[in-house]
Amino acid sequence: MKRLFSLLLVSAISAVVVAQPTDVNTMQQTARTFMQSGDFDNAIIVLTRALQQNPKNLELQKDLIMSYYLKRDYTKALDGVKEVVDRDDADVVTYQVAGNVYKALEMVKDCDKMYKKALKKFPNSGPLLSEYGELLWATKNFSSIEYWEKGIKADPSYSGNYYNAAMYYFYTKDKVWSLIYGEIFINMESLSERGAAMKELLLQGYKEKLFAEADMMAGADKMKSEFARNVLSTMSKQSSMAAKGLNIEVLTMIRTRFILDWYATWAARYPFRLFEYHRQLLTEGMFDAYNHWLFGPVENLAAYDNWTKTHAEEFNAFTTFQRSRVFRMPAGQYYQAE
Repeated sequence: MKRLFSLLLVSAISAVVVAQPTDVNTMQQTARTFMQSGDFDNAIIVLTRALQQNPKNLELQKDLIMSYYLKRDYTKALDGVKEVVDRDDADVVTYQVAGNVYKALEMVKDCDKMYKKALKKFPNSGPLLSEYGELLWATKNFSSIEYWEKGIKADPSYSGNYYNAAMYYFYTKDKVWSLIYGEIFINMESLSERGAAMKELLLQGYKEKLFAEADMMAGADKMKSEFARNVLSTMSKQSSMAAKGLNIEVLTMIRTRFILDWYATWAARYPFRLFEYHRQLLTEGMFDAYNHWLFGPVENLAAYDNWTKTHAEEFNAFTTFQRSRVFRMPAGQYYQAE
């Protein structure tokens, strides 16, 4: 009887072992589930065994590096990076993962060299241009803006460059691009923490930059972009409305009149998705709700909550519309340098 039980036990164990997932794709999905739950040790165990079956699988290698990175085992993550960055099939994500590891280890020179190599291979990659600019910015190299601007021009649907460029311009005397790039970013990442933080900077920019001086055109002759000069000139027509201060109602009126004037003068020459979106919201009666969504949580959260309740139908119509679409900037609408 004992022998029979032993045989049955061995048979059962063997059946379980055979039933375990040995397909590499299945193992990768299992590992990613572990990664998502924060169980990086188990992710590493599964990925290591998957790589035994397919040692050249780049996707598995990237996941393993990320598991070590997220576990904060940067030494082993670096070992993995050294194996993948010189591969002929290294893709954009490969270099992004490598950049994270180099930055964590503060290996600035190696990271700089890696990004330069990556950008030779993928010169129009929005993510790589954004991240290389971030590396330069961290070392106080202000040529970073050149990479973010190139990213906006070359890969306009990628949000990171708008965020970085907006943050850069908020710290300069710029009156136009900080607001435009900031609002574009908010619409691209409307639900992210960075999007919420950008709303605060946007309202601050209107108050402390755009309408801070009575003569809004002061210094406009130094602007390189004719588009920016025309935006500022059109906005300056509403300067008198700011005489008693700015709040959501005043900003909504100013921005409404700006769009009407812009479409009467410059829209044909400068097609621009952000302004087209504003006009669409105006036409459909949702621009007021949009401006409350944009500025309300920052200006006065309690008042904003009250507004959404007293204008529930209007606000729900806007949020339903907003959730049904994805905001993207198209190619060919880059007017920073003309």
